[in-house]
Amino acid sequence: MSAFDSILFDLYPQGRERPGPTFGAQAGYNWQYGNWVYGIETELSFLDGRRGPIGAFPAPPVYWLRGVGSYTLTADPSGAYFGSLRGRLGFAVDRMLFYATGGVASGGWRGASTLTLNGGAPGNVFTSGLSASSRTKYLFGAGVEYALASNWSARAEYLFLNQSHNSEVFDNGSAFDYASQRWAESHILRFGMSYRFGDMNLTAEPDEHSISADERDDPKANKKSKKKSAGSEREKDEKPADTPEQYSVHGQITGVVQGYPKFRALYSGTNSLAPSGGQARATVSATAFLGLRLWQGGEVYVDPEIDEGYGLSSTLGIAGFPSAEAYKVGHARPYLRFQKYFLRQTIGLGGESEKIEAGQNQLANSVDTNRLTLTIGKYSVVDIFDDNKYAHDGRSGFLNWSVLDMGAFDYAADSWGYTHGATAEWKQDWWTARAGVFQTSLIPNGEAIEPALFRQFMPVVEFEARHSLLLGQEAKIKFLGYGDLAYLGKYDEAVALGLLSGNTPDITADRKKRFKAGAGLNIEQPLADDLGLFLRASMANGRYESMEFTEIERSLSAGAVLTGGGWGRSKDAIGVAGVVNGISGSHIRYLANGGSGILLGDGALTYDGEHILETYYKFNIQDGVHLTANYQFVHNPAYNRDRGSVSIFAVRLHGEF
Repeated sequence: MSAFDSILFDLYPQGRERPGPTFGAQAGYNWQYGNWVYGIETELSFLDGRRGPIGAFPAPPVYWLRGVGSYTLTADPSGAYFGSLRGRLGFAVDRMLFYATGGVASGGWRGASTLTLNGGAPGNVFTSGLSASSRTKYLFGAGVEYALASNWSARAEYLFLNQSHNSEVFDNGSAFDYASQRWAESHILRFGMSYRFGDMNLTAEPDEHSISADERDDPKANKKSKKKSAGSEREKDEKPADTPEQYSVHGQITGVVQGYPKFRALYSGTNSLAPSGGQARATVSATAFLGLRLWQGGEVYVDPEIDEGYGLSSTLGIAGFPSAEAYKVGHARPYLRFQKYFLRQTIGLGGESEKIEAGQNQLANSVDTNRLTLTIGKYSVVDIFDDNKYAHDGRSGFLNWSVLDMGAFDYAADSWGYTHGATAEWKQDWWTARAGVFQTSLIPNGEAIEPALFRQFMPVVEFEARHSLLLGQEAKIKFLGYGDLAYLGKYDEAVALGLLSGNTPDITADRKKRFKAGAGLNIEQPLADDLGLFLRASMANGRYESMEFTEIERSLSAGAVLTGGGWGRSKDAIGVAGVVNGISGSHIRYLANGGSGILLGDGALTYDGEHILETYYKFNIQDGVHLTANYQFVHNPAYNRDRGSVSIFAVRLHGEF
């Protein structure tokens, strides 16, 4: 630990080695060419061994003059798990497979720590927040696998797991800080059993009654694949037409480069869009979508994702933020998270049969038109609610947050947009009813999800009606309502406390258990096979602080999407959309008095509505790969007439399989 800008004050606690058990589960996919076997695997394992140095340690001599002979480190329990996404290459000899493996890893965080200087030193105690890894975690190793039967095999495996070094700052709330770096490594020897689902995982050719992921009523945040399962025509002919897909492996990678030139700004605050000289930022995401059929109607999915990069101004300064690929947490180096893992159960209720097309987070199958679908696990609220096929996918269509979703839909989520929850969907001939309950973040806009069930949560309901009243095209209209029951600050009380104390209003100073409600309307209207319109309108209670999504309390968005069949490029698309966002009077007073929220805070405010125009052209390079040029014009960013307007340009490259 480094302190006081001098190496004489550095502290070097002794490293600890600790044995412990490990157990977990993994899934993967293998290909074989001759004797060579290669594949990809992902896992989630519990590891009882990672723990930073704790206890009392002798202090360096320079501390003796201050009466400090030792120091003590304490730590809360760490997140005792790790996940990985890795490749595998092996050589098969009869029933034996010798292989090497390696890839990226992710683990739970260490909890808050304390540093105490034992003796007469002033300023005790020093405390630290959650540590943050500053390097990509990785693991590699080797193993041997033996085939016990046609579907079962046993393996023995050694892995070296590098948790890299984690950085944190110990702060005593005064003038002294200690910057700390910790290294964590594990040697893992483990034994396991694997079950293989065989080589036949094919589905029949979708017919004219098939519905794609864009048309079904199940989790669909990653609905971009419309391809059939891989396989030869000979294999497909050998498979019964209605045999459901047993497992699926899909993936995507998306890169976005976005920037803007210098714009007018009379002043800037801590949460402002940076005006000087303009700015450019890039983000990259790579996701694996792994699905497995467990039993009739039962499916489980796991989505590990690697992310890197930052949004413009660290995802601050615009309520309708211009990039759906920019999380509120940015990193300069790639990092791995298991963004989704959920179980879905479909119960048939009769009616005609529909074919579900194979895709990301979707196993091909035939289901009843009338059905009940239950989903539980970790996923995004907008995987199920507020869907619209013309504006809901930031990897192939529009990019702006308030175009892709209802701007005032302050849905429960961590800083990445995901949370734990459960949903029920009841689909009948012309309508679908949905209801769900989800955990909010532990603190508004926080990285951690509320751990106590129903202490802070969000109920949400949606009713969808389908009709063909205009031009004979099947359209949808949806009504949504939600509420956040959580510890929230009240804007007017924060302003009043600030005026009484002579300080800048702070919404975090008056958080109490409160209920924030909101509602919205979502319309999806095709005009022709290649042209469709969408409209969203939403509003929320503006007395309380924004919880998770963004700082919008009323929003109206509308737009159109035209595919390129008319000019001979049916997989190209043009989109145009406009948005008007606004906030409540109490929210205006809070920002005008210098307050800051989850995205906004210019230090002052001359209020006007935030107006956004977005347009894009998507150019299809080949099946599964497209390049998009995107332009957004933002008038009054962060509702401030004293700043902007801003022109934002972006290029997006997306590939999937």
